[in-house]
Amino acid sequence: MFNFDTLWDYNHPEKTEQKFISLLTEAEESGNIEYLAELLTQIARSQGLQAKFELAHETLDRAESLLNKDIIVARVRYFLERGRVFNSSSKPIVAVPLFLLAWELGIQSGEDDYAVDAAHMLGIAEATSEKRMEWNMKALEYAEKHPKASRWLGSLYNNIGWAKVENGNLEEALELFKRALEFRIEQGNSNSVFIAKWCVAKVLRILGQVEESFAIQKKLLVETKQTTNPDGYVLEEIAECLLLLDRNEEAKQYFSLCYDRLILDDYLVSNSPERIARIKELAGK
Repeated sequence: MFNFDTLWDYNHPEKTEQKFISLLTEAEESGNIEYLAELLTQIARSQGLQAKFELAHETLDRAESLLNKDIIVARVRYFLERGRVFNSSSKPIVAVPLFLLAWELGIQSGEDDYAVDAAHMLGIAEATSEKRMEWNMKALEYAEKHPKASRWLGSLYNNIGWAKVENGNLEEALELFKRALEFRIEQGNSNSVFIAKWCVAKVLRILGQVEESFAIQKKLLVETKQTTNPDGYVLEEIAECLLLLDRNEEAKQYFSLCYDRLILDDYLVSNSPERIARIKELAGK
C-alpha cells in the first residue's frame, strides 16, 4: 500500500495537487499500475476540492482505465473519489451508489479505514436525515470495533453531534462533542482540538450555559490572535454570548468584526445568506 495520505494538506488542496502531480512521472515509469491508479484518485480528489470537477472526472477516467479485480485499494479509492466529485458538484444521487460500492468492497477486502470513509460519506450524501443518521451510526459502530478505522471517530462524533443538534437533542449532542474533544486531544492535532472546543462551546450556549460557553470562546479567540487572524466563527459566538448577557454594545462590536471576516467566506455567503444578513444587521452595517 502507498501512503499517499501523509502528503495531504486538506486546507491547501492546490498545493497537494502539485505534490501528487510531481509523482506522476515516477509512477508512470514504475510499471506499477496500482501505484499509478491510486495516485490518480488522489490527484482527482485534490482537483475536486478546488471545484475543478470536469478535470477531476477526466483524471478519474484515466484511473478507471487502469483498474482490474486484483487492484483492491485503488478500486475502493476510485469509487470513493468519483463519489466525492459527484457529491461536491451537487449530484449526491449519483454519488450514493459509488459510496455503497466503496463500503462493500472495503468490508470484503478488510480495508476498514476506507470502508468507514465510505459510510461517513453516505452519512453526508444520503437523501434523508434518517438515512444519513443510519449511516453515521453504522460508521461509528464499525470504527469503534476496528482499530484500523479508529482515526474516523473524531469526525463521526462531530457529524452525529451536529445531526443531534438539528434534531433538538442538545444534551446528547454535547456528550458527543465532548467525546470528540477527548479523542482530538489524544490525537494531538491542535487545529482539530480547536474545532472540537468550539463545538462544545456553541452547544453550551444553545443550552443556555452562556457564561461557560463565553469563557471557552474567549480562550479560543486568544489562540487565533496568537497564530493568524481572529477566527470569524469564534467572533460570531462571542457576539452571540454577549447578546444573551445583555452586553449589547460589546456584542455589536464583535458582530462587526465577525461580519468583516465571514463575508470573505464564499461557502457561507452562498449557503447561509440569512445568517450573513442577520450578522450584518446586528453589526449595524
